[in-house]
Amino acid sequence: MTAATDARAIAHAIVAAHGLRFGAITSAPVAAPSFSSDDPVYRGAKQASTALGFIEIDAECLAHAWRAQTQRLGSFDAALWPDAPEDFGMRPFPPDGRGDAFPSCPERLGLYAVLPDAQWVSRMARAGVPTVQLRFKSDDAAAIEREVQAAVEAVQGTGALLFINDHWQIAIAAGAYGIHLGQEDLDALSPDELAQLRASGLRLGVSTHGYAEMARADKVSPSYIAMGAVYPTTLKKMATAPQGVARLGAYAQLLRGYPQVGIGGIDAVRLPEVLATGVGSVAVVRALVAAEDPEATAAQWMATMSAATGN
Repeated sequence: MTAATDARAIAHAIVAAHGLRFGAITSAPVAAPSFSSDDPVYRGAKQASTALGFIEIDAECLAHAWRAQTQRLGSFDAALWPDAPEDFGMRPFPPDGRGDAFPSCPERLGLYAVLPDAQWVSRMARAGVPTVQLRFKSDDAAAIEREVQAAVEAVQGTGALLFINDHWQIAIAAGAYGIHLGQEDLDALSPDELAQLRASGLRLGVSTHGYAEMARADKVSPSYIAMGAVYPTTLKKMATAPQGVARLGAYAQLLRGYPQVGIGGIDAVRLPEVLATGVGSVAVVRALVAAEDPEATAAQWMATMSAATGN
C-alpha cells in the first residue's frame, strides 16, 4: 500500500468515525489545499479535518496532532480524536503550575456578563453575577479611564470578579481583577508589555476561535481561555463559522487544565447543552442587556448553571 493510499484510507476512517459528531454528511473527504509533510497520518488527518469543516489553520494543527498522537501511542486509531495537550505542542499541564503562568482564577467563573459600561457592571454585580467584563468602546482616552475606574468601584463589596476588555494599562492603574484580550490584542503586545502585564498580578483571559488560536493562547499561560463563537451571533463579525457544541466539547477536553468560558449566541434554550460540554462558565451579552428584566434573567441563568454543575 502506498503512502497516498494510506492517507486516503486514514482520511475516510476519521470522517467515518467523527462525521456525525461534527456534522459532516459526506464520506468522501475533500482534498486539503496544501500539505507541509508527506507523513500519511498527517496527510490523511488534514484531508479529514478539512472535510469535517475545520478551516485551513485548524486542519493543519489537527493533522500534526493526529501524527503526534499516533507516534506517541505507536499506532493509528481513527476513533481517538486528539485531546492530549502535548500532541498539540502545548507545555505540561496544569498550566498554572508553570513558572510564567498568569495568576489563577476560579475554575468555574459561572455566569459571565459582558457589559457596555460601568452602570451595567454595577447593576449585574449587585444582582449577584459572579463574573463581569467591561467592554467599553470609545476613542476618548479620558472617557475610558473614567469608565474603567467607575467599574472597579462598582464591584467593590459585591464579590464580582471584574475583567476589563482591551485597556490593560488602564486596568492595571485602576486595580481591576483581570484583563481580557482578543488574539490580535495579544499578538500586538511586545515582550516587554507582556512581562509588564504578567508582573501586574492581573488575571488574563484570552479569546480563541479554534485549535490554532488555543495553542497560541496557551503559549502565554493565561488565567482562562474563552472559546467561541459557539452559535451564530450578530454582535460582531467573526472570522470563523460558529463552532457548535461538538467542537466546544472537544476544545474543553483538550483545555481541561484551564478555566474555560463558552461565548457566542448562547441563550436560555441552548444553555444546558453548552454546560454539558464541561465548560465552567458561559459568557453572555445580549441575553442580559436586552432582557426585559435583566436581574430576573441573571438569577434564572445562575440557577440553571448551579443545578447543572452541582454547585
